[in-house]
Amino acid sequence: MKYCVRCFYHENHPLNLTFSEEGLCSGCLVHEEKNQINWDSKLKKLKKIIKPYLNSKRSINNCIVPVSGSRDSYYIVYFVKKVLGLNPLLVSYNIHYNTDVGIRNSSYLKTLLGCPMLTLTVSPDKAKKITMYTMEKLQSIYWHCIAGQTVFPVQIAHKFRIPLIIWGCHQGIDQVGMFSHHHEVEMTRKYRKEHDLMGFEAEDLLEDKILSYRDIYQYLYPTDRQISDVGIRGIYLNNFIRWDTKSQQELMIKKYKYETSNLQRTFDRYSNVDCFHYSGLHDYIKYLKHGYSVVTDHATRELRLNRLSRSDGINLINKYNNIFPSDIKQFSKWINMSEKKMNEFLESIRNKKYWVKRNDEWFLKYPIEKFEIKQKKINKFTLKIKEKLDYSSGKKKVLMNTKMNIIY
Repeated sequence: MKYCVRCFYHENHPLNLTFSEEGLCSGCLVHEEKNQINWDSKLKKLKKIIKPYLNSKRSINNCIVPVSGSRDSYYIVYFVKKVLGLNPLLVSYNIHYNTDVGIRNSSYLKTLLGCPMLTLTVSPDKAKKITMYTMEKLQSIYWHCIAGQTVFPVQIAHKFRIPLIIWGCHQGIDQVGMFSHHHEVEMTRKYRKEHDLMGFEAEDLLEDKILSYRDIYQYLYPTDRQISDVGIRGIYLNNFIRWDTKSQQELMIKKYKYETSNLQRTFDRYSNVDCFHYSGLHDYIKYLKHGYSVVTDHATRELRLNRLSRSDGINLINKYNNIFPSDIKQFSKWINMSEKKMNEFLESIRNKKYWVKRNDEWFLKYPIEKFEIKQKKINKFTLKIKEKLDYSSGKKKVLMNTKMNIIY
């Protein structure tokens, strides 16, 4: 197994990595662009791109911003409205795994920033049926969430003829350096299918005739003709501003009291606080399948941003990796599956490429600390810590209006 000599990613990352001759991964190499790019010039370019939409006849809503009750939603809406001067229509997909924190954050987001929001809530029975299928076919409890979050904004863009969609960070750029910031890649159906949806569009779920068109039609991506007819495009802010999700979220805590929460399997208190399962069961499934988990993503991000040393990162990864998710009972009840059957499912997806059993216990075959012992050149690529890694507990809020708008 090959690991990057700087960060904590191994060569079999599901989004794919390449390595330099010295052993630096493509994610670390593209990250270095953040310290080389003239971001003032980039921002000017962004403002030039959005000018036609700003000056369009659409005086009410001239762009769409996909949002949730967590991650970077507050900052994206703030930036789009306060910095770019656009009037966004917020679009949200109800993931059905909502936490109280996420519901409050979502309610406050539209209230404090004064934006209209459309939320799609598919029937729970339909979400459960799709999830049962994707568990068997893709070993995923989260397909319907990603599918809904990435298709509903495009559907609304077509329906209301609002051509500009503004997303936050392109995961392929920020994590693995799939593209350079200079490429300024935009939203594509191809990337969504191959990477976000693990190769399965909604219509592909009809193959086995277990699901019907009625089950999946709300997840159907608009056709090329429909997209072309409206001129729909999706741009990513991290191509035009220096992306630092932790600093951005802390600005939102200060300005709008974005609420944070402890998460099960990572030290990050800001991301995915809206979902019971993302940093619990969903992440544990990722760990069993790919030999790494969300804490690796967060530790890699903080190391690259000079807030975490390599040794401390490894300690955090080891601390959180093997925490057994406490939300299994809750998910099993939701999907009408016994906990015994759920645990059998988890064992069935354990990837023997990464796992070995000794004395009736499972261990990673290639833990990163074993790699540390072998590689002496790591020190050459060590980054100097510039900032203390600390996560705010945020402030609790009084629950206000949490009613979701339902369309369709």
